[in-house]
Amino acid sequence: MSELPYAHGGPPLSAVLRATPEDFLVDEDLGITPSGEGEHVFLTVRKRGTNSDWLAERIAAFAGVPARDVSFAGMKDRHAVTTQTYSVHLPGKEAPDWAQFPEPDVEILSHTRHHRKLRRGALNGNAFRITLREITGARDQAEACLQAIARRGVPNYFGEQRFGREGQNIQRALSLFAGRRIPRKQHGMLISAARSQIFNAVLACRVQAGNWDRILNGECCCLAGSRSWFVADNAEQATHDVRAAKGDIHPSGPLWGSGAPPSQAEAAALEEAVAQQNQKLAEGLARQRLDQDRRALRLVPEALQWEWTDARTLVVAFSLPAGSYATAVLREVAAWRETV
Repeated sequence: MSELPYAHGGPPLSAVLRATPEDFLVDEDLGITPSGEGEHVFLTVRKRGTNSDWLAERIAAFAGVPARDVSFAGMKDRHAVTTQTYSVHLPGKEAPDWAQFPEPDVEILSHTRHHRKLRRGALNGNAFRITLREITGARDQAEACLQAIARRGVPNYFGEQRFGREGQNIQRALSLFAGRRIPRKQHGMLISAARSQIFNAVLACRVQAGNWDRILNGECCCLAGSRSWFVADNAEQATHDVRAAKGDIHPSGPLWGSGAPPSQAEAAALEEAVAQQNQKLAEGLARQRLDQDRRALRLVPEALQWEWTDARTLVVAFSLPAGSYATAVLREVAAWRETV
């Protein structure tokens, strides 16, 4: 993400991120309360340094069910301490003794029944508490940057993990679109990476132009806290500007698919130009017969707080909606190196 333009002047700090997994704490907010009965067992777990997919396989083996019968709402960072919920399909079956689950870096905090399985993306968001260590740089500028983030938010970039190691998912997506054989179970991941690449490119252009948090003529506006959007009426520009300033609506970028994006006028012209610059990706996505969709360009962290625990240690806490990345917030404040 370091090559993408910054909205707040570039990071004033350098730091170490994830010196230990405990420096990156994530708590999932499902937004639902299990009913207490049904075919599915909901497990709330706390895991340390553990891959989400790997843990799903271990839960399935322990429960004696196929891997497809274990699901979770969202992938979580491996190099972290994360709390999240898994569902296990156990219709008419006794659940195992979860207290005997053998993995040392996994603690099952609670378990209860529910009538539906967990589906990917079916969560409100995540709360983060992140510690940056061995900090150098301008502390006063960092304070100003954090205050600006609290007011205006940050560009809602897709994070590096969407693109794979060294961005390999983009090249593999191009191979998929060129007709080369790729395992079917990887198609969704590669298609998502291709859509994310075009979205990030549109957003980067908007950041460079200084209008990433403003409503353009013909803008598709996302309603805050919702997946709904509408096309802005130029005659109501003043109203849209007020709503955007309040955070009621956000400008949006394309999740590319078939046909033209629903944006119009100035916004559409920019998006079409970026798609032409990424022609092979855009054409490949169009052939997948995906509907054009939208994603907010602006990400406003909720309950943003920060504390200097000593002169070289900064703790930042905030909550984000599902599908957004904590690194999109952190990158505006600090350039970091990781020790894991």
